[in-house]
Amino acid sequence: MGNHFLKMALLGKVFKENKMLKILILIASVSAVLTLTGCGMLVGQTVREPGGMGMGADNRLVARHQAPLPAEYAGLTNPIAPTAESLARGEAIYAVQCAVCHGDGGMGDAPAGVALDPPPGALAHTSQMLGDDYLFWRTSEGGDQFQSTMPAYKTVLSETERWDVINYIHALGSGAVTPQQRAGGEAYRPELVVAQRAEALAQAVDQNVLTKAEAETFETVHKAMDELQASGTLERSGGMADMQARLLDALVSRGTISQAQADTFRTVHTNLLELGWVP
Repeated sequence: MGNHFLKMALLGKVFKENKMLKILILIASVSAVLTLTGCGMLVGQTVREPGGMGMGADNRLVARHQAPLPAEYAGLTNPIAPTAESLARGEAIYAVQCAVCHGDGGMGDAPAGVALDPPPGALAHTSQMLGDDYLFWRTSEGGDQFQSTMPAYKTVLSETERWDVINYIHALGSGAVTPQQRAGGEAYRPELVVAQRAEALAQAVDQNVLTKAEAETFETVHKAMDELQASGTLERSGGMADMQARLLDALVSRGTISQAQADTFRTVHTNLLELGWVP
């Protein structure tokens, strides 16, 4: 396995297709681990050429993926139901405070955001597998500890306003709302996430970055995680690492995947994150 990833660091190439949308979706795909519905409200990656597999370790990516939730936020749940009224309030707040960087559709591709380092997260995608407590923490405290320019909204928005915008972000990812066209940017398209991940994994195999068996196991487990996450039967709390562990453990206990498959997924995913490579 180590040899494969060494080759990756030496042989990586960038594919110049589909411009910024493709790279944002590829980033969200594995950094998020779950098409989840993915991983990471602010996915920490360096700016890379449009359309390909990013390379080069970025400690911010690993830090965000593994960041422990502060005690004062752990276990919080949204007290505001996602009613039409809450979504309308959240949409108005998002348009003013968030869309300029994260884009109208929450894919991190607004013109003002694409030049930032690290770029804004594709939060419509990644929020689907993040807990209310994690999202409220990141919204409240901002991105300073992760070298991100995201401001701390606890000094800008009330608690109710922060919960309303979290409801709206979840709705962007679930398709419950249609993004308004103001700041620019694409809507989240789950089918494109899956297609781009498959393409990137195929390229990794072609470059001897992964074996075919490793790529197939990664994709098989990923699909199972997506399905379980979409079912809504699993508790959604904590950050990306928490959700990944919860999903994998549940799939193994239900017999959907084997422990060996879960272990392979963890190994591949961890190495990809540490190398800053995101298919």
